[in-house]
Amino acid sequence: EVQLVESGGGLVQPGGSLRLSCAASGFSFSHYHMAWVRRAPGKGIEWISAINYLGDNTDYADSVDGRFTISRDNAKETVYLQMNSLKPEDTAVYYCVQKPHWVNHRDPDTPVSQGTQVTVSS
Repeated sequence: EVQLVESGGGLVQPGGSLRLSCAASGFSFSHYHMAWVRRAPGKGIEWISAINYLGDNTDYADSVDGRFTISRDNAKETVYLQMNSLKPEDTAVYYCVQKPHWVNHRDPDTPVSQGTQVTVSS
């Protein structure tokens, strides 16, 4: 059974940082590309970042480029999202998703996990 468990969210002031983690199990993690998506209050799913299975190719949405960094540790079967210079508009539930094919890595897939809440507020 595929399991994706996100953690690391919380309340942070504007300009602050958080590091999200997503622990994967139940599939061959090192063979899958991975992505982060988010859902802000009252809005749909937004794709924000993806990383290929080797970890040597990454992509970011314009809204987070230069502030967020995606990475992965295949030995730990975990993908990370380092978020810096956070803004109130980054407030959302963040999810990690599997990406079998890189050609679709920007698709805002519906998540199947619980996600982790990030709230940016003073």
